[in-house]
Amino acid sequence: MTDANESTAPVALITGAASGIGAATAAAFADRGWRVYATDVETPLPEALRERCTCRELDVTDAEQCRTVVEQIVAETDRIDALVNNAGYAVPGPVEDVDPEDARRQFDVLVHGVATLCRAVLPEMRAAGRGRIVNVSSVLGMSAVPGLGTYCAGKAALESLTDALRIELRGTGVDVSLVEPAWVDTGFADGARERLDGDRNDAYEDTYAALERGWVLEGGPLAADPEAVAERVVAAATAASPRARYPVGAFAHFVRWTHILPARVQDPIQRWFGRASIAANRLYRLLGKT
Repeated sequence: MTDANESTAPVALITGAASGIGAATAAAFADRGWRVYATDVETPLPEALRERCTCRELDVTDAEQCRTVVEQIVAETDRIDALVNNAGYAVPGPVEDVDPEDARRQFDVLVHGVATLCRAVLPEMRAAGRGRIVNVSSVLGMSAVPGLGTYCAGKAALESLTDALRIELRGTGVDVSLVEPAWVDTGFADGARERLDGDRNDAYEDTYAALERGWVLEGGPLAADPEAVAERVVAAATAASPRARYPVGAFAHFVRWTHILPARVQDPIQRWFGRASIAANRLYRLLGKT
């Protein structure tokens, strides 16, 4: 349990907090004196989090559980000041090869789970006349990558959902922001590669090679630290006038800039990166940079 248990301490609910960005974000809020409810579908959460946060099991695709957790937090604290929707994972592979059920479950976490939790917290935030919703997205929601089409689609939907929600809540005191990293140095890539176990179409040999041996999933030295993402999440939750979007890192800004380019220019860049990153990754490892 966090030491920040006074009734005046602001309260944050964070999903996907067992590791990576979520864990770093929970720690960052706790460092600033927030009372943090760290949740994840996998429990128990790490001991370091249990010592500083109130930890709960939460499957964001379970609407009843979402409502129950929010009701418990309000009953215990009489407030929710910030919701951080961070839970997510990737089902990699060419769109043609990804099992539709796997894609649907991924979409449920990336999009519908976010909407469910927003619906659960908004009555309390609106009644209080204040609140922050911070959705952890990705620049891949703006720039699709071969081999991550269904994941990019989910993040693109999250971008649109967040934009609509931000406009709908104007004037209520509830602000909504997107945090948009590119790659982040977490276990995301390892988890994604474990899901590359379906049937493969030989036509996508280059795409699979980039997923398995290139930087399409992890970004290599281009990946940001999870703590850098957490800092942007906290900024979005605490700024007097929060921005709509918070890109994380120079490469995220670059990807957002390339989005304005025509498809005939963007598409070759995407294909080139996948192939080039295989050679770059091999060289990086030979130089002992791992």
